[in-house]
Amino acid sequence: MFLGPYTIPIIVVFVASLLIQGYLSRTYKKWGQVRNARGLTGAEVARMMLDENGLQGVPVQAVPGNLTDHYDPGKKTVNLSESVFGVASVGAMAVAAHEVGHAMQDKVRMPALVLRGKMAVPLSLGMNLAPWLLLAGIFLKLSGLLWLGVVLFGAALIFHVVTLPVEFDASRRALVYLDSRGLNGTAEGQNGAKNVLTAAALTYVAGFAMALVQFLNILGIARR
Repeated sequence: MFLGPYTIPIIVVFVASLLIQGYLSRTYKKWGQVRNARGLTGAEVARMMLDENGLQGVPVQAVPGNLTDHYDPGKKTVNLSESVFGVASVGAMAVAAHEVGHAMQDKVRMPALVLRGKMAVPLSLGMNLAPWLLLAGIFLKLSGLLWLGVVLFGAALIFHVVTLPVEFDASRRALVYLDSRGLNGTAEGQNGAKNVLTAAALTYVAGFAMALVQFLNILGIARR
């Protein structure tokens, strides 16, 4: 990252992000080993939740990796990692229900989810160009290129702002469903599901914080 007035905050947020990722891994490892009350795998919970919410046509698929779970709004598929798909744990249940929460958002065309989907591809391309635009603007003294880079970093910040309510709402839907069907079982299971989803939410908060300090840093450089 470019040196600027927010370099130290960027380092602080980066370290905090690493700590949060470690916390998520530890939390999921703990609750990924605790069997849920109904003995249902992540795939079974996802299938049940989809069917009961009128989403019978949305398939549940296994994908490689650990915590690579996601909902694909383009293909309309719920994709669960190996540690979730066939595992009957509290952690797997919570993660699976969260991803179905995104499918439910897609069904009702939640504005924030739709906007995030439209921003994803162009923003990805733009962020690949942004560092080069900034470098060119700084060394060639071309303010137009420099400010274009600033705009792209601003768009990334907006993306993270939009992501927060999408992720929080998906977790809310997951917990409401699990509680309403008694899938959490005991108070321990309820706390476990909440802990897993809270740890996951913190990663998105960290992502927003990083995008914010990066934008402020680049903005400070451009205004020199």
